[in-house]
Amino acid sequence: MEDVITTMKQRFRAGDIVAKLVYINVGVFVLIRFVSVLLTLFNADGGQLLELLQMPSLPEGLLYRPWTVFTYMFAHYDFLHILFNMLWLYWFGRLFLLFFNERQLGGLYVLGGMAGAFLFMAAYNVFPYFRTMAGNSFLMGASASVTAIVFAVSFYRKDYEINLLLIGRVKLIYLALFTFVLDFLAITSDNAGGHIAHIGGALLGIWFASRFDQGKDITSPVNRLIDCLVNLGKRKPKMYVSHKRAEDYEYNARKHTEEQDLNAILDKLKRSGYESLSSDEKKKLFDAGKK
Repeated sequence: MEDVITTMKQRFRAGDIVAKLVYINVGVFVLIRFVSVLLTLFNADGGQLLELLQMPSLPEGLLYRPWTVFTYMFAHYDFLHILFNMLWLYWFGRLFLLFFNERQLGGLYVLGGMAGAFLFMAAYNVFPYFRTMAGNSFLMGASASVTAIVFAVSFYRKDYEINLLLIGRVKLIYLALFTFVLDFLAITSDNAGGHIAHIGGALLGIWFASRFDQGKDITSPVNRLIDCLVNLGKRKPKMYVSHKRAEDYEYNARKHTEEQDLNAILDKLKRSGYESLSSDEKKKLFDAGKK
């Protein structure tokens, strides 16, 4: 068992951002199901952990669980839910990396998920149709994040074609627009929250592609924030490193001053001869000749 865990750790560290996101999602899924089974065996509520990770539709719910705007995009409970999300993440994540870098994919995953979350909350609190359901509605899954990646690629490379089974070659943007229409038509279905979140992710992906065409990367702020959070857990460098840098600076400054003094003495020697030098200048010239 220890060897399996060690191997998984090594593969996680060696993998690119797509592999890491898949590992995280699958790991959270296994944890949720494992805890759920344990709690159920003791006649406890098996969904307690899931409730801590899901994004609520009511603002007051988010006030008490603000972390869920981030954790929900890694939480799945049904096997088919995570299976299809991870397949789409793998396929379109690889395609995304043909045109963008890993940091941009990671940042877009987070931004797409947040866009889906806030559109979900806005819809459930603005439209009268959803108000009666808002108290018992929650959002979970990576769908909005994955949709942002799909639409970013589709709108950045509108001419890119893929092969679809039984259909043949089709432009990626047509596939994206088709899924957008399906999501819009399904926003009054049983999974209304999920489809609304997809639309939020899609709009964020389109915005990313549009801004990138203009030379702007909207994922930069979130990546800087992630870097700050990661660096908080890192140990600060030992003080001797700072001392070494200070010593190097002082040494270079001293050498620079000595070179300037020597050049001035040589200029005086050239103009007026050796006898014009002071005893201190003669000593400096003698010491420099010994080096």
